[in-house]
Amino acid sequence: MPGSIQSIERAAAVLRLLGGAGRPLALVEVAAPLDLPRPTAHGILRTLRDVGFVDQDRDTGRYSLGAGLRQLHGGWDGHELRSRAMNWADSLAGSSGHEVLLGMPASSGSGTAGVEVVHHVFRPDGSRQRLRTGQVLPLHASAVGKCLLAFAPVAVPPLHQLDLQRYTGRTVVTVGLLTEHLAVARHRGWAGELGEHRTGVGGVAAPVRTGGGLVVGALGVEGPVEELYSGGVPVPRLVDQLANAAREISAGLEVAR
Repeated sequence: MPGSIQSIERAAAVLRLLGGAGRPLALVEVAAPLDLPRPTAHGILRTLRDVGFVDQDRDTGRYSLGAGLRQLHGGWDGHELRSRAMNWADSLAGSSGHEVLLGMPASSGSGTAGVEVVHHVFRPDGSRQRLRTGQVLPLHASAVGKCLLAFAPVAVPPLHQLDLQRYTGRTVVTVGLLTEHLAVARHRGWAGELGEHRTGVGGVAAPVRTGGGLVVGALGVEGPVEELYSGGVPVPRLVDQLANAAREISAGLEVAR
């Protein structure tokens, strides 16, 4: 078996040093105690800063532990994800003419395995609508849910543990068929559903990623199946708009980390 990886050991030592210091440290204060050359210490600190595990004060240049470490335990906070995604989600609703959902894996405290809507944008037609923020949608029967199953399988329950409840005549209720749907979604880069949760209402969803490609949520568009799809395939313009919005949100999350 191969031995330990020195660069990871050094990064861990830097984090422990910063965590126990009680104050921000200068580069020399990190390098000296760990017997590291300054260029090596600087490279480690820069990389840890880029992934959000270390913060650097713009005025003093000193280093301290970053907010990214706190997010390791519970992932992204729904309120923070919403605040960083809402401008693009709102714009997507305006350009597509349909309602937009931003979903994350439902917290364990909800008591339900599903995808929680953390941001909902009304379709811009002035019709009477109900705010869906906080609603928990089924993973197997919604576009945002299928998106999480396809692109963030570690963050959601295994397929065999899901309650594959039938909501409409189109709902996928077998693990085998759901597995096929998810394989297609991964190949295309987005997930879709044609009236599987609500009769006549379809959806398309794309993954929202943070640094390193980790999927933390799903951005989806919902509307009448006949307006979103043509011949069983989403309207290309809609897919392009959705993919662009998801990319822009993801780019913002990488910067935030």
